[in-house]
Amino acid sequence: METHLAQWLRGTAEGTEAEAILRRCVHCGFCTATCPTYQLLGDERDSPRGRIYLIKAVVEGEVPGPSTRDHLDRCLTCRNCETTCPSGVQYGRLVDIGRELVERQVQRPLGQRLLRGLLRETLTRPAVFGPAMRLGQMVRPLLPARIRDKVPARRPAGAWPSGDHRRRVLMPAGCVQPSMMPSIDAACARVLDRLGVSVIRPASAGCCGAIRQHLSDAEGARDDARRNIAAWWPFIEQGVEAILINASGCTVMIKDYAHLLRDDPQWADRAAQVVDLVRDMSEWLPAELERRWQDQGLPDPDPSIESKVVFHPPCTLQHGQQQRGAVERVLAALGARPSPVTDSHMCCGSAGTYSVLQPELSAQLRARKLEHLQAQAPATILSANIGCIAHLQAGTETPVRHWVEWLDALGDAIRPKSSPRNGLG
Repeated sequence: METHLAQWLRGTAEGTEAEAILRRCVHCGFCTATCPTYQLLGDERDSPRGRIYLIKAVVEGEVPGPSTRDHLDRCLTCRNCETTCPSGVQYGRLVDIGRELVERQVQRPLGQRLLRGLLRETLTRPAVFGPAMRLGQMVRPLLPARIRDKVPARRPAGAWPSGDHRRRVLMPAGCVQPSMMPSIDAACARVLDRLGVSVIRPASAGCCGAIRQHLSDAEGARDDARRNIAAWWPFIEQGVEAILINASGCTVMIKDYAHLLRDDPQWADRAAQVVDLVRDMSEWLPAELERRWQDQGLPDPDPSIESKVVFHPPCTLQHGQQQRGAVERVLAALGARPSPVTDSHMCCGSAGTYSVLQPELSAQLRARKLEHLQAQAPATILSANIGCIAHLQAGTETPVRHWVEWLDALGDAIRPKSSPRNGLG
């Protein structure tokens, strides 16, 4: 796609990157077939190709208006189009640039500015969000349905393991997950403990930056990245073997730190080293288990296992990280029967703050996703991202859990046959 940058954008990092991405697009339209908003709305401007044209106009100097902003807002940033694109267009990065450029030029109505500011400054601050979530969970039955959907019922986290093993990993707590569903982090720590791996959670780390990034606050996202790298660095120097993330939305953001800080001479090298260590739990844990099982034999089957499950791969796992199939292989190896899902590549509508900012579209996508997930009446729906889990659970009575919670419930059953009961570390 031939592109001629506006004078004010030439020579800038964002202009150079936007031009390079735009020049890869060949107008083929394959992306429209897998775009959730285009499927719902049928408007070319609500497809990746249409939004690319809108962004192209902006970078070439056309002054955007509220319509351009609204079409970019309606994008879920699911990146399904990147999986589909035969030309390798990095649409996710392009739409972030486009949103930031439009945000500078088009003032939002006061209500939108207040809501986006509230999300940006509360969700990213555990000291604020945590007490608010606990209060909401206490009075949850009294809340209006629209608010209750955003407040998952509290469930006990269980004990945090006390084992001290030679192998150590960092597991950042993030911002909303410890308050919304602390059971996820605890389950991951217990599973790792059974495998002889200790978890370190640096207290001074926080939000990965994704919330600010997708609310057009790129500098705030970079500040989040710098703070996290500073908090993790002493442990990296001590030799932790990985930074494990159990929320795929956070993983895809942290894996982008090297790109985010590429022009920062103080942080670029450390950001690249962080990215080298980052692994999603749905990437690292299946590889670890499969290696052990290959060497030592599969665990004995557990007759009490809840085997009728379905796995919803978050967009940030299958499209953002291009990770597919590993979780399903582990579930099947342990005796589960993961059901196939129609349109499993399509977004559930959670998409970070999207379910708050675009509630109607989000609800339609959730209804479609749940129809497919529940087609074979599974006992449990499993996923790998806190946002997807909370969003789906708000629309169904079927339990929705993190897949590692399901794994944790098996206890020692995940150990290879020849493994001693006191650990494999």
